[in-house]
Amino acid sequence: MSEVTRAAFADKQAIIDEIKAKLETAQSAIVIDYAGITVEEANAMRKGLREANVDYKIYKNTLMKRAIEGTDYAELEQILEGPSAFAMSDEDATAPARVLAKVMKDLDKMSFKGGVVEGAFYDAEGLAKLAKIPSREVLIAKFMGSIQSPVGAFVRTLAAIAEEKAKNGDAPAAEAAPAEEAPAEEEKEEAAE
Repeated sequence: MSEVTRAAFADKQAIIDEIKAKLETAQSAIVIDYAGITVEEANAMRKGLREANVDYKIYKNTLMKRAIEGTDYAELEQILEGPSAFAMSDEDATAPARVLAKVMKDLDKMSFKGGVVEGAFYDAEGLAKLAKIPSREVLIAKFMGSIQSPVGAFVRTLAAIAEEKAKNGDAPAAEAAPAEEAPAEEEKEEAAE
């Protein structure tokens, strides 16, 4: 093996190792056909992906096939033909699909090929549906809002009842209770003397 061949093999192995390392921590890996976008569009897309903490890179399909062999991402092999770009996320499994779907809609270019999200393979149609799911933070905020709404209404209702009783001259039950306990405490003090 010549020195040039060894160097080329070492370079390829380094890229395969890089891909494997990224996939070990990734929650998702999305593959897109990026053909047709300009450099400016690609740079804008990369910026949006970076802001969502999504790693985006173009690898040769042959190197990706070697890297995914025997991993949870092995099903990606069936879609690795033609121009392929890869978006991976460690933090938010649906972020790559969401950000890429927005870019695809805005540019009317590119397309999903498929992807693996939290261990499950999705085709292009499945990724388009997955992209519509809000981020985890948005879902949590919506959930907390739905919990707060009924509790807040209950508190306002209790406050209105207490206010109405105060207007009518009725003392709220919470204020009347300590007055009833006071004589019992005085009796204890007298008995102790």
